[in-house]
Amino acid sequence: MSLVLDPAAQDLLFREARTANTFTDEPVTEEQMQAIYDLVKYGPTAFNQTPLRVTLVRSPEARERLVPLMAEGNRPKTAAAPLVAILAADNEFHEELPALFPAFPAAKDAFFSQRAAREGSAALNAALQAGYFIVGVRAAGLAAGPMTGFDFEGVRKEFLDDDHTPLMIVNIGRPGPDAWYPRSPRLSYDDVVTTV
Repeated sequence: MSLVLDPAAQDLLFREARTANTFTDEPVTEEQMQAIYDLVKYGPTAFNQTPLRVTLVRSPEARERLVPLMAEGNRPKTAAAPLVAILAADNEFHEELPALFPAFPAAKDAFFSQRAAREGSAALNAALQAGYFIVGVRAAGLAAGPMTGFDFEGVRKEFLDDDHTPLMIVNIGRPGPDAWYPRSPRLSYDDVVTTV
């Protein structure tokens, strides 16, 4: 094998992992979410910035506010998932850079004094972190159902503020009956990789 990660772990994180569309009613605990975050926070980002912000939708009242903002096909599964996470990019992430990137504390002002630069960097790096988050959910033995079918501005107004840009909503839990669509094809190595 060319990979050092145990084949069972490879399956858990990638080959057998799928986007879940149904879930059991087994709760997702705060301890599980803490363990997921404590793992995925180590994923690399530019300047060690950590723009990802996670809003866990646990209360019935918050769920009632969120479900109408979902695309129609995403409403039933979001209403029924044990836990829903709103993943967003913090466009003011640069305020933490002096502590997070002590090798170059001036990065905050040298690269991110302009809002447009921050928004672009926050979107890219929070998207990276969102990918780590999904893999972390899988590492906890749970299934993730990431979605971008929702009213972005509505979610921002209802749950966030003008300094945060919603990226995706992720349903989290143990997969329920008929949780998976058939596996979709993937591009081959030769279709994707070019050597120069």
